[in-house]
Amino acid sequence: MTAQAEVTLPAAVTDAALPLDPVLSACGVGVVIDGATLLDGVDFEARPGEVHALIGPNGAGKSTLLGVLAGDRAATSGSVQVQGRPIGSWRLRELARTRAVLLQQHDVFFPFTAGAVVAMGRAPWRGTPAEDDDERLIAAAVAETDVVHLTARTVPSLSGGERARVALARVLAQAAPTLLLDEPTAALDLRHQEDVLRIARSRSRAGDTVVVVLHDLNLAAAYADRITLLAGGRLVASGSPDAVLTAERITEVYGQAVEVIPHPRTGAPLILPLR
Repeated sequence: MTAQAEVTLPAAVTDAALPLDPVLSACGVGVVIDGATLLDGVDFEARPGEVHALIGPNGAGKSTLLGVLAGDRAATSGSVQVQGRPIGSWRLRELARTRAVLLQQHDVFFPFTAGAVVAMGRAPWRGTPAEDDDERLIAAAVAETDVVHLTARTVPSLSGGERARVALARVLAQAAPTLLLDEPTAALDLRHQEDVLRIARSRSRAGDTVVVVLHDLNLAAAYADRITLLAGGRLVASGSPDAVLTAERITEVYGQAVEVIPHPRTGAPLILPLR
C-alpha cells in the first residue's frame, strides 16, 4: 500500500476517435475528505454504446469517482455533467430515471424477499406511464441475472454472490439508460462474473452507457471498450484496452511486474504476473 502511494506517475495518456457526445463527464474533479485527497483533478467521459471500465490499485479513487458521477458524493472541486446538465441541477427522482447505481455493499437488514428488492428498482417510475412495464422489466431482470429461484427467499438468507446478483437485478429493473456498477463481479464465481459482464456489454450494445469498476484487469481487457486507469486519485491513462494496458504502465502503477500478451483467439490483452 505504501509503495503504491509513492509511485511517480507518468503524464496522463488519452486517445482520440470519440464519435458520440458523452452522457457523463467530469472535468478537473477533486475530492478531499479530512485532509486526504481521494481524487485530484480527474477528467472523465462515458459515452453511449460503450462499456467503460475504471481500474487501478486499492485506494486509487475508482469508487469515489463513480460516486461523484452518480451524484451520490459531492466533488470538492471541478464539475460533473449528466447529459450536458450540471449534476446538481437534477432532481433526485429525475436522476434515478437516468442512471442506476450498483454499490459494492449489498447489505439489507430487514427480511425483504429478493423479489421485493428487485421490485424496488421500479420506484423511480411510480406514478408514470412507465409503471405499466414493471412486471415485464422485473421478470426480465431476474431471468437475466439467474435469480428467479431466489425471489421468494429473504435477502439475509442469501450468500454474498446471490445478494450481488439480486442487487444487479434491481439495477437492471430500474431501466435507466446509464449503468454505474461498482465491482459487480467481486463476490461472484467464474460463470456469474462472465454473465455480469456479458449483460453489461449487451446493455451497451443496445445503446446504454455502462461504467464499471473492476479489479480484474483481464475482465476489463476482455469486455471494456474503453478503460480509465487511476492511481493515487489521479488519472494515469484513458483509452482502448490495448492503449492503456501496457506491461510498463501496469508494472509501474501496481508495483507488480507483468507480461502482456494478446489472447490467442480474441487478440485482447492478457495480463500475466511474472512469478
